[in-house]
Amino acid sequence: MMQPAYPERIKLAHLPTQLQKLTRLSEYLGGPQLLMKRDDQTGLALGGNKTRKLEFLVADALEKGCDYLVTTGAPQSNHCRQTAAAAAATGLGCSLVLRGHPSPDHSGNLLLDLFLGANLHWCGDSTTDDVLPEVAAELEAAGHKPYPIPLGGSNVLGAASYVLAMGELMDQLKAMEIEVDAMVVASSSGGTQAGMALGALAYDFEGTVVGISIDHPASVLNSMVSSLATATAMHLTIALPSNGPEIVVEDGYLGEGYGIVGDLEREAINLLAKYQGILLDPVYTGRAMGGLIDLIRQGRYGTEQKILFWHTGGTPALFAYGAELT
Repeated sequence: MMQPAYPERIKLAHLPTQLQKLTRLSEYLGGPQLLMKRDDQTGLALGGNKTRKLEFLVADALEKGCDYLVTTGAPQSNHCRQTAAAAAATGLGCSLVLRGHPSPDHSGNLLLDLFLGANLHWCGDSTTDDVLPEVAAELEAAGHKPYPIPLGGSNVLGAASYVLAMGELMDQLKAMEIEVDAMVVASSSGGTQAGMALGALAYDFEGTVVGISIDHPASVLNSMVSSLATATAMHLTIALPSNGPEIVVEDGYLGEGYGIVGDLEREAINLLAKYQGILLDPVYTGRAMGGLIDLIRQGRYGTEQKILFWHTGGTPALFAYGAELT
């Protein structure tokens, strides 16, 4: 086992998150034994995977003397909601640069952004790459020191949190005397999957980490995750094999595009609620679990195998998708 050189972090998450057996769903599917890592329960404003990343990112912001977090995402961004909560918890200001035009429907994550005191900046027909620097410049002109956070918190600090999370998980698996054949996770901006793939090397996980792509073709996402994993390895002084960490991406579940709910997501959300009392979200975990269910039905994973699904959160978005889900 390697010993990564982790940077400073602050405590924002309730860790370790639970490792749970999905016994009833496994029986219903007649497939492998399913487990779930419950990062929907990290505890920061209804939780999610971004809270782990923000422990490192906010620590870096504070160390650099910054007083404002600035980040970007879609109107129902889980990352934006957790960034706003992290700012509130640490006494920082927060500006969120949201794609598209102002929404008259303040529900789901968008409602929570407002409760958490974030300033919302809508891009309209411009891109977030254009608007985010403008917002940061306005803050600087007003005497603030902004700390820009990339989409999804997916840089080396964000990915480092999921290297560390893999160590947490491996300790849990050892205590439960369980060996997992594969881990499946929703992958979009790539930070969580990059950290997990690197953590698999650092903590001697011998199975496969599979990213279910939410919005990118496999060739694009594979390149994003691989590059970030390599950069994170350098940052944490983790020695990589010549072929780098194994990156596996499944892109057969993109549906009609990002944030568009179809039968795949609806079935997965309904099954997890009905058989396990667990809520998925319509954009990320609903799509990723739908993909895993399809792979099981295809026979990709046998009845004797053990498969872990890493729940990355996002539940508040359910309340903005009522019409599409019912």
